[in-house]
Amino acid sequence: MTDAEHSLAELQKESRMGAMGREGQREIRRIDLTDFDDRKADIARQLWDAAVDVGFFQIVNHGIELAEVHEAFAMTERFFALPDAVKAQYPLVKALNVGWESRAQVRPSTGTPDQKESYQITRPHMAGRWPTEQELTGFQRTMLAFERQCWQVAMQVLSCFASRLGFDEAFFRRAHDPEQPDYQSTLRLLHYFAIPPEQQADLGLWRAGAHTDFDCLTLLFQRQGQGGLQVCPGKEMDSQAWTPVEPDESAITCNIGDMLMRWSDDQLPSNFHRVKNPQPGEYMGPRYSMAFFAQANRHAIIEGPGKKYPAIAAGDYLNQRVAANFKAY
Repeated sequence: MTDAEHSLAELQKESRMGAMGREGQREIRRIDLTDFDDRKADIARQLWDAAVDVGFFQIVNHGIELAEVHEAFAMTERFFALPDAVKAQYPLVKALNVGWESRAQVRPSTGTPDQKESYQITRPHMAGRWPTEQELTGFQRTMLAFERQCWQVAMQVLSCFASRLGFDEAFFRRAHDPEQPDYQSTLRLLHYFAIPPEQQADLGLWRAGAHTDFDCLTLLFQRQGQGGLQVCPGKEMDSQAWTPVEPDESAITCNIGDMLMRWSDDQLPSNFHRVKNPQPGEYMGPRYSMAFFAQANRHAIIEGPGKKYPAIAAGDYLNQRVAANFKAY
């Protein structure tokens, strides 16, 4: 299968994922990273088993203090509370994955805009794209520090997968080197809009339609009481069984992305997930989350241990996947 055919096949799968489906009951495993260096072999086994089974898992005692998560969330809320005219000074640059957008993402699974706004932070391309200190004091400092902590946790998890795949433990750390100009991991701040009272009884829009992530590994921070995330493991794809992933501020929800699925010769699945609209009687207010996407540097070469797919540069791979989705609508 050529890369173009592979991208088309993934897009066709996504276009079939727009139905409501039914609720599933898969276990989203919690994995404790306490004493990581001493327990690494056991942690690696747990991570691998959870990833192979569902593609989603939660990690606790990961090293990021809850107070720091709260501070990052507070800054996220303050950013999205800025007037649209201020945020529009820092518009999304799609090719660089930086900046602010609102209701601009249309999923092939739904054909409608996700009901959210977001702001992307990708380190090498942020010059002139931060709110000023006058507009939002301390925002740049706080978010850069938080991004680096996310990177550190992601590299710990990926080092476990590297070992299981037969690579050396530092393999993915080199492939995601933040000191290189082609670094393209991204911290994405998300604000899903509150549901207006007149729409609450008849919701026709998704907060985020069904999709897979393009990266290697996603780290998601959710706020207590602001649920809606659901995952559909590959085994449930035909029956559209969606398992809820409940928010827990003490845990980071992780999922495998398309890039790592290819890098693992499909041993690690990148599964569909979505953010559903709340049902009548559920919380209808705004939903905030923060996602760190560990995406290999543009010049890193993706090639699995068994060479199931042709080698491809990570930048070219992402361009193909983004272009295929963009052409759909």
